Amino acid sequence: MTGTAPAPRTDGGAPGPDAPDLTGVAVVVVNYGSSDLLAENIPRCGLAGSGARVVVVDNRTTEAERERLLALGADQGWDVVPAATNLGFGGGMNVGVAHARAAGADVVLLLNPDAWLPPADLAALVDAARAEPTTLLSPEIVRPDGTPWFRGAWIDVPRGRTRTGTPPTPPEHPWLVGACLVLHTDLWERIGGFDERYFLYWEDVDVSWRVLAAGGALRVLGTATAVHSVGGTQRTEGKSPGYCYWNTRNRLLFAAQHLPRATVLRWALRTPFYAREVLLRGERTLDRRIVAPFWATARGSLAGLGLAVRALVLGPVPRG
Repeated sequence: MTGTAPAPRTDGGAPGPDAPDLTGVAVVVVNYGSSDLLAENIPRCGLAGSGARVVVVDNRTTEAERERLLALGADQGWDVVPAATNLGFGGGMNVGVAHARAAGADVVLLLNPDAWLPPADLAALVDAARAEPTTLLSPEIVRPDGTPWFRGAWIDVPRGRTRTGTPPTPPEHPWLVGACLVLHTDLWERIGGFDERYFLYWEDVDVSWRVLAAGGALRVLGTATAVHSVGGTQRTEGKSPGYCYWNTRNRLLFAAQHLPRATVLRWALRTPFYAREVLLRGERTLDRRIVAPFWATARGSLAGLGLAVRALVLGPVPRG
């Protein structure tokens, strides 16, 4: 996908006379201090009057943020589901999808607060999910300036890392990023949702792997495009300690759950290289701002290595 991103709507998200019927569709979003992004991006999806339900799970940050989100939800007609604590991305999505299924949704869009897509593109993904109920779907994803951000991804098993871009044909171990996913609730039930131990990062790699293991498929629908303001939900400048901890820890949780012992050992031995890569992503030099991320990377690496050792001694770590 090249060119510019779809133009943001200027009509408050109200659908035109030819707006698609999205009855039975739920848009599920996990909020963590991102009510401003939700106020901006969900109306851009043009869902008003489409029949789609918006479910926002609020992972608790502050009382003021909770009140802002509740007021926003009441104004927009969203279902706001308050969580007593921070459930993480996967835990929040599990709560949101359960709410959507109880309300009668048969297809769900799992969407980041810093992402949006036009209703016609969502309708194309919904049609594909209903036609292929065992397929996990993603649109192509672009940045706000229209440059490509996601067209596909795969797990580079020999090197112990993930890659995005144009994958090998066919990719041996594909995965879809969690910023914008569409699936039928039958597939969700089959795989059991997200593994909440991942909390943040790698949960989309894990769920993609489990879809394929369950006999499903992954597909990037090239006729649909979403816009993603990459990093829009980050609450701090630069690398956050959470980003570093969960990326390094969850890489080895994934290996300990899904890969043979010899591969787990290879991933474990490559941990220092991966840790350095996480620290330097988007950074040219190491400076004072790296101290907290450095310790978080070290802690995440050690936690992941503990899981790897457990898998090497006792076998694959079962799903939590």
